[in-house]
Amino acid sequence: MTAPGRSLLEDRYGTRPARTSKRTYWLLGASALIVSALVAWVAYVNLGSAPIETQSTSFENLPDNAMEMTFEITRDEPSRPVVCIVRALALDGTESGRKEVLVPPGDSATWMTTVIQNRAEPVTANVFGCSYQVPEYLSTELPPTG
Repeated sequence: MTAPGRSLLEDRYGTRPARTSKRTYWLLGASALIVSALVAWVAYVNLGSAPIETQSTSFENLPDNAMEMTFEITRDEPSRPVVCIVRALALDGTESGRKEVLVPPGDSATWMTTVIQNRAEPVTANVFGCSYQVPEYLSTELPPTG
């Protein structure tokens, strides 16, 4: 026989849920560890040190809205050529000139100097980015034509 109040409480609040087994807790814990390891690996790959690092070292205004820029490239694979995009900025912050610079294989740390032609008078210059994916038109090893 059940107490009369007990059935009223079960009707109002329901019965106790079945207990979760230990196996379910182990599976959830293992899944959490796997997901955490995957997130850590993706963060390491995407946020780790860059294979190519650059630093602008100097720039100088030249006549006819040109700017001479010197920058340093440090790369983890010095035997591979690199392409860097350098740009000059006008006083209002807009890009006034841009140029692709081929950095041939060489030392792991290399200094490059280039001249950027601009639409407006430039006030500063920087390296927009560098990559090992050198376009064919910049490559010095083009296949023969004809």
